Amino acid sequence: CTHYLFIVVVAVNSTLLTINAGDYIFYTDWAWTSYVVFSISQTLMLVVGATYYLTFTGVPGTATYYALIMTVYTWIAKGAWFALGYPYDFIVTPVWLPSAMLIDLAYWATKKNKHSLILFGGVLCGMSLPLFNMVNLITVADPLETAFKYPRPTLPPYMTPIEPQVGKFYSSPVALGAGAGAVLSVTFAALGCKLNTW
Repeated sequence: CTHYLFIVVVAVNSTLLTINAGDYIFYTDWAWTSYVVFSISQTLMLVVGATYYLTFTGVPGTATYYALIMTVYTWIAKGAWFALGYPYDFIVTPVWLPSAMLIDLAYWATKKNKHSLILFGGVLCGMSLPLFNMVNLITVADPLETAFKYPRPTLPPYMTPIEPQVGKFYSSPVALGAGAGAVLSVTFAALGCKLNTW
């Protein structure tokens, strides 16, 4: 029971992170900075839950199933967020499934070697999700355009959209997100495996 409860808790938290990532006001103010932060947070939340679930069952394909659980939760939450006035096409479609498939592939290809799962699966997930996320963002409404088209009248003055400082700190958000994600995901993959030994 505790195992499945953990899976639900992580999946729900992943959903909440996605909803925050869909806050176009935050995206307007921080632009690519928020893209990098949210890409890394999504990667880490996916990899810790997926590796935990995968090593718990020992069945390749379980990581993808876990990502599907996260996706369904998010679809439900997207409907609620849409009801609160957010434009539906900007609340980003979850991009966990391809990265979770790579985790499963690493586990299956190395004949269920846990250490290879941690190293290869973690790196593949960390490097791929920011890339998939960028491809996904290209297909949805421009966050800056959206922020000014749908202003939220209840915003306090200090949250009023400001002119974004695009490219001021990061010249390549995908590379930065993928690099940091690849390193951190290995650690979180190890954590996911370790949680099964309690």
